[in-house]
Amino acid sequence: MSPFSLPKISPVTHVLRDKIREKIDTKTKPLGSLGALESVAQQIAEIQNTTSPSLRNPKLILFAADHGITEEPVSLYPKDVTWQMVFNFLHGGACANVFAKHSGIEVEVVDAGVDHDWDKSTIQLLQKKIRKGTSNFLKTPAMTKEEAYLSLQNGIHLIMDDRYKDTNVFLFGEMGIGNTSSASMVLSHLTGIPLSKLVGKGTGLNPKGKETKLEILERAYLRTGKLNDPLEILSEFGGFEIGMMAGAMLGAASNQKVFLVDGFITTAAFFVAYHLNPLVKDYAIFSHVSDEEGHIIVLDHFQIRPLLKLNLRLGEGSGALAAYPLIELSVKFLNEMASFADAGVSDSETKS
Repeated sequence: MSPFSLPKISPVTHVLRDKIREKIDTKTKPLGSLGALESVAQQIAEIQNTTSPSLRNPKLILFAADHGITEEPVSLYPKDVTWQMVFNFLHGGACANVFAKHSGIEVEVVDAGVDHDWDKSTIQLLQKKIRKGTSNFLKTPAMTKEEAYLSLQNGIHLIMDDRYKDTNVFLFGEMGIGNTSSASMVLSHLTGIPLSKLVGKGTGLNPKGKETKLEILERAYLRTGKLNDPLEILSEFGGFEIGMMAGAMLGAASNQKVFLVDGFITTAAFFVAYHLNPLVKDYAIFSHVSDEEGHIIVLDHFQIRPLLKLNLRLGEGSGALAAYPLIELSVKFLNEMASFADAGVSDSETKS
């Protein structure tokens, strides 16, 4: 793979679509009665090209990075919280760790660009740091074009590493003070949705703080005007964790593996990946709609229906982790639930 190349993604084959649908429809239940779980089962089975799909060695990968825009008053928390939370993830104390443990999911943390020097106690941290945070995009591009490419490539290469050869389902999350600002900028340029509809309270800004945040981001928007190229948008306004997540999604899709999209920031990463290769969408499951105001607007704009609405706005993969048991149930009912023929139950009334 050349330094700036993107992996090839094959379309999901639909060779077994009718057989999978028949297997779902002949289970001992009324047609369509398991709703979205049936859609998820169908999607996973088609991705794996089998009527008996499986979920193997699920991994939550958390990408962490700092943002230069935090030089402006866009967040309630100081940027030091980024590295402190990374430390918390590594020591099992965060919500992501608790939720992941419940489902038997291993958590791996990637330093994509945290403004911190780590000591030997963080040996388990995956070191992919490009530099110690992006630049302040109010004044200058967040990163160079070369750094934007590198963030994508780092994410692609990470997923393609042999350490994940036995994993066929990924959950992606993030940590980075200021990254709702970056995500708002990226999504506004990629979707054409005005910043006024996308900018939310982030870490908990009050109405005045949200207004200040919007004013700062609108000034940043004027610095470049409307952009269309996803790599240029990532370079001007993105974060290293957003770029690496986008790359990881492309890598997962190129290996024909399922991945779960978490909240607002992860959705921004998804749309960077989508604008680089729309086929990535076939491999994505959208876990939830967050309480960050712009998230539902973006999902509705593209007619995406996520599995959950729990008013979460924590990030760190928490929504994807909350949805994962439903993914497991989707596969289990397809593989383990009796058919009408197996159970000796008449299906004539059930189908009426």
